[in-house]
Amino acid sequence: MSNWWKDEDGNIHVTGVRVGNKPESKIAKSDMFAKPWGDIKDELSGLSPNFKRRATRLEKRDGTSSLHVDQAYITAYGMFDVITPPYNLDELARYYETSYVNHAAVDTKVSNVVGLGYHWELSPDAISKIDAKETTKQRDQARRKVERLKVALDQVLDEMNDTDTFIAIMEKVITDLESTGNGYLEIGRKSNGQIGYIGHIPSLTMRVRRHRDGFCQIVGKDVVYFRNFQADNPNPITNDPNPNEIIHFKIYSPLNTYYGVPDAVAAGQAVVGDAYANQYNIDYFQNKAVPRYIITVKGAHLDPESEEKLFRFLQTDLRGQNHRTLYIPLPPDTEQTKVEFKMEAVESGIQDSSFETYHRQNREDILTAHQVPLSKIGMSAGGTAEALASDRTFKEQVARPKQRTVEKIINKIVKEFTDVLVLKFNELTLTDEKTQAEIDEKYLRNQAVTPNEVRNGLGKPPIPGGDKVIELSPRQAADARNSAQGSDRRAIDRVNGSSDSTSTTTGRNPQGAGRKTQ
Repeated sequence: MSNWWKDEDGNIHVTGVRVGNKPESKIAKSDMFAKPWGDIKDELSGLSPNFKRRATRLEKRDGTSSLHVDQAYITAYGMFDVITPPYNLDELARYYETSYVNHAAVDTKVSNVVGLGYHWELSPDAISKIDAKETTKQRDQARRKVERLKVALDQVLDEMNDTDTFIAIMEKVITDLESTGNGYLEIGRKSNGQIGYIGHIPSLTMRVRRHRDGFCQIVGKDVVYFRNFQADNPNPITNDPNPNEIIHFKIYSPLNTYYGVPDAVAAGQAVVGDAYANQYNIDYFQNKAVPRYIITVKGAHLDPESEEKLFRFLQTDLRGQNHRTLYIPLPPDTEQTKVEFKMEAVESGIQDSSFETYHRQNREDILTAHQVPLSKIGMSAGGTAEALASDRTFKEQVARPKQRTVEKIINKIVKEFTDVLVLKFNELTLTDEKTQAEIDEKYLRNQAVTPNEVRNGLGKPPIPGGDKVIELSPRQAADARNSAQGSDRRAIDRVNGSSDSTSTTTGRNPQGAGRKTQ
C-alpha cells in the first residue's frame, strides 16, 4: 500500500507523484508541467535511463494504491518533483505585455537598478592591503595593477555571452524578476571548472525542485536540469553529467518560499480592470460609438424579412460603418390604430469623467504597488522640485536597496575571478554636471576628499599622488574657513528668521508670525 497525502493547495500526492491538476485547466494549456504525464512522456528528450525506470515504477505502483488514481491526473509536476508556482506565470508575463502602466513601472525599475551600467570598486581587504604599502611608489604600482584588472574583468564579462552584453543579460533577468517575481541567471563552466558562460533563462520555463536541489526546464520537447550555483550534486533527471548552474533571483513572499511574487500582484485587480476598460473603449469605438438600442413597434407587426433585415443591420452592417441608413417598410395608419416605431438607447453613453477617474485610480494603484512615482513614467506630477524629490525617494527607497541585493549575488560570481574588486551598479545621478563640479571643487577646497576619490566618482583612473588631500596656501585656507563660517552664519540666520540678503531691512517674516492671532 502506497502512502498518499494532500498538500496546502489541495493537490493529492501518491507515492511521490502529485496528482490532481486536470489537463483541461487554464494553467495546463500554457504550462507544459501541468499536462498529463502519459501524453508527454514519450515526446520528451534528454531524460536519463534511471529517471525513465523510476517513472515507470511510479506509474505501476499507483495501480496497487489504496487510493484510485486516474492516470490523466498525473502530471510532469509530480514526476519531476517540482513545485507549482503560486500564480500562473504566463498570466503575470501577460500583465507586462498588455498593461502600459505595469510595463512602464517594470522598465523604470529595470533601468534604474541595472540599466545604468556598472563600475568596479576596491574590496575592503584590497583597500587595507594597498594602504599598508610602505611607499607611495608601491601604492601607485598597486593601483595601476588594479586598473588593468578592471579592464580585464570588463572583457571577461563581455566574452561570457556571444550575443548579449552583461548589462543586457541582467536587464532580461530583472525584467523577468519584476514581471513574474522570478529571474534566472544561467552559469556554465568549462572543463576545468571555471565559469565560461553567463546567460538569461526565461522564468516562464523554469520550475523549482521540491527538495531545493536544483531546477527543471521544459522547452518544446527538451527537458533540462540545472544545479544550484556552486553545487555539485548528481543530476536526478537528465543524462547530462555536468549540468549548468542557476542563480535564482526572487521577490520575497511570506506565503511562498520556493518562488517570488511580483509587486503587480498587489494591484492585480487594477491591472485586470484597466485591461477590461481598454477593451470596452475599443469595442465602443469599433461600433462607431453607437449604444445598445431597444426597438419597439406599436400598432403593427414586422414581417420576418424586415425583422431579419433590422437584426442584421444592428448586429453586422452598423459595426465599423459610418452614417448607414436603414429602410423598414411599415403598414399605413388606420382609423383604429396608429403605427409607431421607436429606437431607444439603453445606455446614455460613456461617462467620460467617471471613466477617466477609473483609469487614473487604476494607474495610481499599479504605480503604488511598484513604488514608482508618476514622474518616472514620463507623466507630470507637479513642479520640477516635486519631481526631483520623488526621484530621490525612489532612488533611496526602491532602486538602491534592489541594487545592493543584486550586487551581493553577482559578486559571488566575481569572487571566483578575484577578491580585489567588487561590482557596483551605477546609480541615477540627481545633480547636473555643473552642480556636481561645484560640489567636488568645494569638497577638494575644504580638504574633505582627495583628488582620486573625486576621479573615482567620475569613473576615471587615479593619478600619482592623488590619495592625499590638496595642500592649501595660507590664503586659500583662510578663504575656505571664511566661506565655511559664512555658510554657518547664514544657516543660523535662517533659523532666527533673518533675511538671506544684507541689503534689506525687513527680510522674511519672523518665525511663527503668520500664525499669530489678534
